[in-house]
Amino acid sequence: MDYLVVDSSVAIKWFVVEPYSTEARRILDAYQNGTISFIAPDLINAEFGNIIWKKKTFQGLAVSDAKDILDKFRQLQIAFMPSAQLLEDALDIAVRHHRTVYDALYLALSIRENCQCVTADEKLVNAVSAHFPNLIWLANWP
Repeated sequence: MDYLVVDSSVAIKWFVVEPYSTEARRILDAYQNGTISFIAPDLINAEFGNIIWKKKTFQGLAVSDAKDILDKFRQLQIAFMPSAQLLEDALDIAVRHHRTVYDALYLALSIRENCQCVTADEKLVNAVSAHFPNLIWLANWP
């Protein structure tokens, strides 16, 4: 079974309807069918929680729905890599490509595990995909 690095911009679309939620759900379906396994820096937990908080605070997501989404996310069997183990490589990537360390953690993990990384962050893909061929924009997911 192949690993796939997923970021919070993809994971949120499994639970909240947004542009490209259909593509994100195809990825979740592949996971649920046992075709792929998810891996992510442990940072994804804080990022995902923050997205839920923003949706509750600024978009009117009910607290009960926010908690339900968080529970469903935590039920997924994502293999979390400690960010501390990726930090040096992530900083190198961030400095070299003028990206945030947050984004670079996902890229560093993809390189370390020699697997694809999927994101809904089109600006990130446009900025670095020439240097990171394993980075896939969610809209282009097969």
